[in-house]
Amino acid sequence: MSPTNRTVVVTGIGATTPLGGDAASTWEGLMAGRSGVKPLEGERFAELPVRIAAPAAVDPGDVLPRPLARKLDRSAQFALIAAREAWADAGYTGKAGEDDKVQPNRLGAVIASGIGGVTTLLDQYDVLKEKGVRRVSPHTVPMLMPNGPSANVGLEVNAQAGVHTPVSACASGAEAIGYAVEMIRTGRADVVVAGGTEAAIHPLPIAAFANMMAMSKSNDEPQKASRPYDTGRDGFVLGEGAGVVVLESAEHAAARGARVYCEVVGQGLSADAHHIAQPEPTGRGIAVAMQNLIDDSGLKPSEIVHLNAHATSTPQGDVAEIKALRRVLGDDLDHVAISATKSMTGHLLGGAGGIETVATVLALHHRTAPPTINVDDLDTDVDADIVRDKPRALPEGTIAAINNSFGFGGHNVVLAFRTV
Repeated sequence: MSPTNRTVVVTGIGATTPLGGDAASTWEGLMAGRSGVKPLEGERFAELPVRIAAPAAVDPGDVLPRPLARKLDRSAQFALIAAREAWADAGYTGKAGEDDKVQPNRLGAVIASGIGGVTTLLDQYDVLKEKGVRRVSPHTVPMLMPNGPSANVGLEVNAQAGVHTPVSACASGAEAIGYAVEMIRTGRADVVVAGGTEAAIHPLPIAAFANMMAMSKSNDEPQKASRPYDTGRDGFVLGEGAGVVVLESAEHAAARGARVYCEVVGQGLSADAHHIAQPEPTGRGIAVAMQNLIDDSGLKPSEIVHLNAHATSTPQGDVAEIKALRRVLGDDLDHVAISATKSMTGHLLGGAGGIETVATVLALHHRTAPPTINVDDLDTDVDADIVRDKPRALPEGTIAAINNSFGFGGHNVVLAFRTV
C-alpha cells in the first residue's frame, strides 16, 4: 500500500436537492435552468422579512421508513438518502464487509454540515416549553449533533477507517470532500463517502440571516430572487438538501472494475483573516487558496475550462470571487465557462459544496456547463465568461473543472477535478 500521493477518483454520486430527489433529476433541473425557489407557506413564516426558500423537491419523510426518519434530524435524512444513492451508484451492493469489494477498516465517511441539527434543537425546545420535560424526544441529542449526518452515514456503510465532520460554515461540504481526498492519499482509507448536507429552513435562521442583510427579500418573485452577478442581486436564498460522492484510490477502483467519473486533482485551502461574516473585498484569500491548489497539484490554468462558482448572489461576494480568479488565472480566465448553480438551487450552506461537487463532476462527465439563470443585467465588475440562460458544451480532450466554496469566518476551499 503506497502511503502517499495516491490518485483519487470519483466512482459514485448522490443528491437530493430543491431540483430533484436524486442526482439525475437534479442534473435535469440544472440543464433546464429551473428554479427551486418557492414561497414559504404557513403562519410561522408569515411575519418574516424573507418568506421564500428552496425546499427539497422530495421530502425525506416520503423516502425513508418512518421509524428511521423519526430518529434523524432532517439534515441527517438528506445525507443518508444522498449517500445511499452514491454508494449504489459506485457499484456497492451492501455495507463494507458484506460487500467484499471493500473492508470496513479501509472505508471512511466525511459528511459535513454548517449548522447541524438546528431544526431539531429549536423544535424540541418548543416541545419543552409547551408540553413539558417528559415530551422531549430521547433521540434529541444524537439528532442535533453536527456529526449526526456523518455518524449515520458511517453506520449505514460500516465505515471504520474514520468518520469525520468538518464545520466551516458554507465551505463545510467542500472541506469534507477535500478531507476525504487526503484520507485516501495518505493511505488511511481506500474508499471514502463524502459530501455535505443542510436543513435550516426555519424561522429563526431565516430571521437571523435576514437581519444581517444577507438574504434576498424578493418575496414577490421567488424564482428570480437568486441572481448571481446581476446588478439587482440583493442576497442569497436559503436551500436545503445534500450532495455526496464516493471517492476511491484509482488502484482500488481499477481492481474492482468500477466506472470512474473523473479524477480529483486536489484542493486549495486558505483563510481570509478579515471578518467573521463579510468577504475580503479584493479576493485575496480566495486567490491564495486557488494558487495553493495549482502549486500543490501541478494543475495548469490552461487545462481549466469550467468553474462552478460559490456566487451566492451577494453584492460583495460575487465580485470578490471574480477578482480572485482573474488574479490567479490571468488571461486563462477568458476560456473558463463559469456556472453559478445557486441561481437555481439556492444556497445550501454546508451542503453547497456537496451538491456543487456533484454538479461539477457531472459537467465534466457530460462535457456540459450548466446555465446561470436570472442574469438580466450583468455587473460590469464581473470580468469573466458567465454561462447564462442555457447550457454550454465543454471542449473535448483532457479538461479540468473547479468548484469553489467559501464560508463565514473566512474559510476558502477550492476543489479541482479532471477527466480521465
